[in-house]
Amino acid sequence: MIPRRWFAVIVALFAVAVLAPVLNLVVPPGSVFHMSDFAVALVGKIMCYAICALAMDLIWGYTGILSLGHGLFFALGGYAMGMYLMRQIGRDGQYRADMPDFMVFLNWKEFPWHWAFSDSFVFQMAMVVLVPGLLAFVFGFFAFRSRIKGVYFSIITQAMTYAAMLLFFRNETGFGGNNGFTDFKRILGIPIATPGTRMALFVITGLVLIGFYLLARWLVASKFGRVLMAIRDAESRVMFTGYDPIRYKLTIWVISAVMCGIAGALYVPQVGIINPGEMSPAASIEMAIWAAVGGRGTLVGPIVGAFVVNGGKSVFTQHFPEFWLYVLGALFIAVTLFLPRGIVGLFRKEPRS
Repeated sequence: MIPRRWFAVIVALFAVAVLAPVLNLVVPPGSVFHMSDFAVALVGKIMCYAICALAMDLIWGYTGILSLGHGLFFALGGYAMGMYLMRQIGRDGQYRADMPDFMVFLNWKEFPWHWAFSDSFVFQMAMVVLVPGLLAFVFGFFAFRSRIKGVYFSIITQAMTYAAMLLFFRNETGFGGNNGFTDFKRILGIPIATPGTRMALFVITGLVLIGFYLLARWLVASKFGRVLMAIRDAESRVMFTGYDPIRYKLTIWVISAVMCGIAGALYVPQVGIINPGEMSPAASIEMAIWAAVGGRGTLVGPIVGAFVVNGGKSVFTQHFPEFWLYVLGALFIAVTLFLPRGIVGLFRKEPRS
């Protein structure tokens, strides 16, 4: 008999790789079973958020580190992808120039140094991983060695992403200012707005989410994961038993940052825009809310939380936009008071791992 968890993974693989493409590309639009392009874009976006929620669970749910700045890593991955997509526009922009429209508007004569090789897909995909990963390593190295913990660590991460947001808002940085990057035309030379391309991005995002879930499941079930949970519950005792908590915290911190960077890179071509708003402290706080609502320390819970919260956000912002923030706040308070183990905790009898 197939274990329940593996059965769920197989169902998810089937839904992402087979069912969704058939419902969108094969089933006619008039059918009740047709999956619209809007639904494809919405679910694809939420799957990117679910990757971030999964990353948040690894550092918060399993290691006890509450980050309020992971939106920065998500945005950096998105900007790395956005730079490549802007170069793919070529002369199809408003000014018919080789440089992006915002650079032409600002009367720039050449690309900034950090745009070197941005026309290379391979190079920019490497930047999607390296930039968030290196920033997370440097920040985590000094923060963890300084033994900054708890609310102080959370505040510092929030300050970091807020400072980055202010920096990216400036036009002279070469990242499009408050407008960011948009009006993408192609990816790998293929038109980005076609149904086939949209569905390909959807499938890739779903497969990446499933892959990261399996990676996270393997990590937490290993000796490495058991040490992380021991650090969460009693870090001082871990030190006394001969383990170095800094190494473990830094490793999972970098892994979670890279996961968010990849999620950002998948998000940008599906949504069609990236701007400094993705670095706002509110965006990072929402990641923590997804994990808390779904059930932190469960892996599947944050994924569920990302779908529930963002699905509700899509509905409320369409029909009752003025009430959404109140609903979100009430949901978070209700979960904190009455569902400390989140939504998934309602269906699980065993204690949280």
